[in-house]
Amino acid sequence: MKRLALFAASCVLGAACKTAEPTPEPSRVAAPAVAATAAPAAQSAATAAPAAQSTPAAAAVPPGERPMPPGLDAAVMDPSANPCEDFYAYACGGWLKTTEIPAERARWSRGFETVAERNQKVLRDILTRAAEGQGGGTPEEKLLGDYYGACMDEAKLEEALPVLRTYLTKLTALKSPQDVAKAVAWLHARDVDALFKVYSDQDQKDSTQVIPVVSTGGMGLPDRDYYLKPDVKMREARAAYQAHVQKVFELLGDAPFVASRKATGILAIETRLATAALPKEETREPEKVYHRLERQGLKQLAPAFQWDTYFAEVGLPAGEALNVTQPKFFAEVSALVRQQRPSDMGPYLSYHFVREVQTTLPKAVRDEFFRFDSAVLTGAKVDLARWKKCVEVTDEALPHALAKPFIASTFGEEGKATTLAMVQQIEQSFERNLDTLSWMDADTKAQALVKVRKITNKIGYPDQWRRYDGLALKRDSFLDSYLAADAFEQARQLRKVGKPVDPAEWLMSPPTVNAYYNAATNEIVFPAGILQPPFFGRDAAAPVNFGAMGMVVGHEITHGFDDEGRQFDAVGNLRTWWTPASDKAFRERVACVRQQYDGYTAVDEVKVNGRLTLGENVADLGGLKLAYAAMEAYLAKHPDQAAQANAYRFTPGQQFFLAHAQSWCSKIRNEAARQRALTDSHAPAFLRVNGPVTNLPQFQQAFSCQQGTKMVAPTANRCEVW
Repeated sequence: MKRLALFAASCVLGAACKTAEPTPEPSRVAAPAVAATAAPAAQSAATAAPAAQSTPAAAAVPPGERPMPPGLDAAVMDPSANPCEDFYAYACGGWLKTTEIPAERARWSRGFETVAERNQKVLRDILTRAAEGQGGGTPEEKLLGDYYGACMDEAKLEEALPVLRTYLTKLTALKSPQDVAKAVAWLHARDVDALFKVYSDQDQKDSTQVIPVVSTGGMGLPDRDYYLKPDVKMREARAAYQAHVQKVFELLGDAPFVASRKATGILAIETRLATAALPKEETREPEKVYHRLERQGLKQLAPAFQWDTYFAEVGLPAGEALNVTQPKFFAEVSALVRQQRPSDMGPYLSYHFVREVQTTLPKAVRDEFFRFDSAVLTGAKVDLARWKKCVEVTDEALPHALAKPFIASTFGEEGKATTLAMVQQIEQSFERNLDTLSWMDADTKAQALVKVRKITNKIGYPDQWRRYDGLALKRDSFLDSYLAADAFEQARQLRKVGKPVDPAEWLMSPPTVNAYYNAATNEIVFPAGILQPPFFGRDAAAPVNFGAMGMVVGHEITHGFDDEGRQFDAVGNLRTWWTPASDKAFRERVACVRQQYDGYTAVDEVKVNGRLTLGENVADLGGLKLAYAAMEAYLAKHPDQAAQANAYRFTPGQQFFLAHAQSWCSKIRNEAARQRALTDSHAPAFLRVNGPVTNLPQFQQAFSCQQGTKMVAPTANRCEVW
């Protein structure tokens, strides 16, 4: 699913969602890991005892001879590494030595990507049966079958260019500013990101209402830095992008000199947009992207763009309400439209349309997009298998229709209940932890307590399924079906404007391997896709479940109180509820975290951006602390589970941290690592393991780490927020 609400996307995994301004996924081909299957009726650590029976008299068995805790894998580890010097190498070194990134992937992990890859096959089976007419014959199954079947019909894709050209005529015969506005509106009504973007979202200062938002967009490279940085790598990326755009137009039938001229113009337009956009780290500040200028104010700010024409065509309900996220950007949009001839906007709009629908086009065009992405952005060696692309785009287009059969065979009510028990334990851990915070005064603690107690927990799948009445798809034209599905969903999104917020809405599809916190609704959401090993296991030892899935839960809870989330109150309004003293103390503590991560290197010469990744790093640190405290409280109340946990090869504390680390074992190609360092609000995986534990006495006690070792931050530099 491409759309994520403003500041909703505080996720445990990068790329699937952002903590900056809401942005659709940059490319459907490069979509994040989704479509994973949950363990059948998984039991949480709150109720589950490990299946393996351990020796009651653990002390009589030498530690090295005790069984491994269920849920941990000794082969993943490297016992020759010192956990106090490099815990990631100790926990993941065996896996790192024996694992190669699949040729079609930019990144590979023991957790997210492996789970998604394995379980995409389940969704493929569902979709194949639907495409072959072997399902139950419901209207939704027919939609699934038609969409997936059209996507898989590669012979038909080779015939798509004539259909594509009929659409492109809407974008090329532009003679007036009104024509430009109509063309942009036509694209936006199909959720094509060009020039800027429009969507519906909660009013940040009235969380009961949905208003329209106009935001930055229209750039084909991942971030403004790709256009503006003068270093060699970014200059090479720009040159490669311009050559790629030229090649796309040549494949569409243009002569090389015509295609070259178009590519030059497109790069110039996008560079102007990039120059006017805020740096990504600044968009993490909610007040900087909230400007209720209303429609009249936008017209005054950007008078050269024909807004009345645009609003009439795009499908927004009538009304003045409007948030303009970055006024400077829209002033530049106005200047650009005023200075460019309408006909010169045609190639720019056309390229962004082709980029959006690339999955529906002949192989030569798809190959060109892959060639550029591989060379500059991902480093993948071969393109993703066609069926995997088709599973991904079907999950985006028809998420609830596909989720129903997925959930029916993989999750169920028991999974919801047992997961909720763990979530509630860690929320209680947050409450207990509040009493220990000497830096926060009583008034602010009282407000924080109200907020944590009002968090809504969504587990597994929605209580209300979305309907697809009125959506018509064509089995013989994937391009038509793709656009029809996009238009259907965008119309649904824009119809929300002027209506009360729907508290039942989900921003991820249930098969997604991820989780998120939404500040606007004060909710945490755990799709069924992530509720499975190595994150969450039926037979895993209790400390293992707390270390893997419990950390994810604690991470999302902490997002409600990170540098962004803390600015929203218990009902999702952007307002100040902190006393000046507590606000000052918080800022001092997160400055420590920012400084810590600024000192790390992501890849080659590229440093981690401590400001961009601050919220996720605070959530990682807080999540581990909360989950560890919840584990200790659980074991204290369940002596039988404590005895069993102590019978394994590692202590409960060691099991906890090993489980956390082993769910993050990852490899990534340099191209993708560089892109993520510039654009992703999450630190690299190895730092999501090593970074937080250097600050945690619980880790240092578990592994008897001494002062002076790398996994023990000097006392003066130790960071603690929550």
